Amino acid sequence: MEIFVEVGIVLSTIALMELISWAMHKYLFHGPLWFIHKTHHQQRHGWFELNDLFSIGFATFALWLMWIGHLSLDYRFWIGTGISIYGIIYFIFHDWFIHNRFKAFKSDNRYLAGIRRAHKIHHKSTEKYPSEEFGLLVASRKWFRK
Repeated sequence: MEIFVEVGIVLSTIALMELISWAMHKYLFHGPLWFIHKTHHQQRHGWFELNDLFSIGFATFALWLMWIGHLSLDYRFWIGTGISIYGIIYFIFHDWFIHNRFKAFKSDNRYLAGIRRAHKIHHKSTEKYPSEEFGLLVASRKWFRK
């Protein structure tokens, strides 16, 4: 029975991370933290951009939670695991598939094409405003056309 609770915590954390990431992206990254995030909306001149600090911050927080919960494998460990899995999903979807930090894989999958379209619309503007589509895994239905 305990395994179901642990898996539930991990899956709930992944879902919650999408909501938290959406809110942070819309209200913080395109708000007071734009001076960091704008590097993501500009042409990259190297491997890293200042915006990568956000990923490092999330990873540090996840590792800290896993560390303080690792001896008893309590809820903190599983929340940290969920955040880490979301980070891996973020890396695959966002950095690899959408922004081609590595050679992107091709896919005709309707969901993946919709997510890519929504993200391209988000990057249509290189300014703080206007902007739309702040999620990673969830986007408006209009982008999932055939």
